Amino acid sequence: MTLSLPHHYREILKGLGEDPQREGLLDTPKRAAKAMQYLCHGYEQNLEDIVNGALFASDNDEMVILKDIELYSLCEHHLLPFIGKAHVAYIPTGKVLGLSKLARIVDMFARRLQIQENLTRQIADAIQDVTQAAGVAVVIEARHMCMMMRGVEKQNSTMNTSVMLGAFRESNTTRMEFLQLIGRSK
Repeated sequence: MTLSLPHHYREILKGLGEDPQREGLLDTPKRAAKAMQYLCHGYEQNLEDIVNGALFASDNDEMVILKDIELYSLCEHHLLPFIGKAHVAYIPTGKVLGLSKLARIVDMFARRLQIQENLTRQIADAIQDVTQAAGVAVVIEARHMCMMMRGVEKQNSTMNTSVMLGAFRESNTTRMEFLQLIGRSK
């Protein structure tokens, strides 16, 4: 017999020394389970459904950038949130991706348990796979609750990760243009 997710949260509350039958906690296991399922709904999504054919013919071969995409994820080590923003860019080769699809790709991968380094790579690889771009760049800057609420308790630390593919990796000029346009370089 498989136990339900709310049952597991009830057991966690007991393990913490709480009484899951007290008034304030009666529905907490059910609410916590529902919240966790929402926070991890990226497992129920796939790239093909997210893109949904939204690739459009275009003569544009200049950089396309979407910056300041909010993201919320959970660290796979502590199940604590990390919150930040992603900046993504690609250089089209005959097709452009529907604008909202870039944000949806970020969300799909962010809504899975993982580390920021892998999240950055997954987003870049997915955009590359979909667009067959001449280059893809992804920068993520995030604050990690596992650093802020526990452990070293550093409130003002921000982690930055980047993945540069194709032209962004091979050309310093292209990389610097991207970084300048997202405000990461002077």
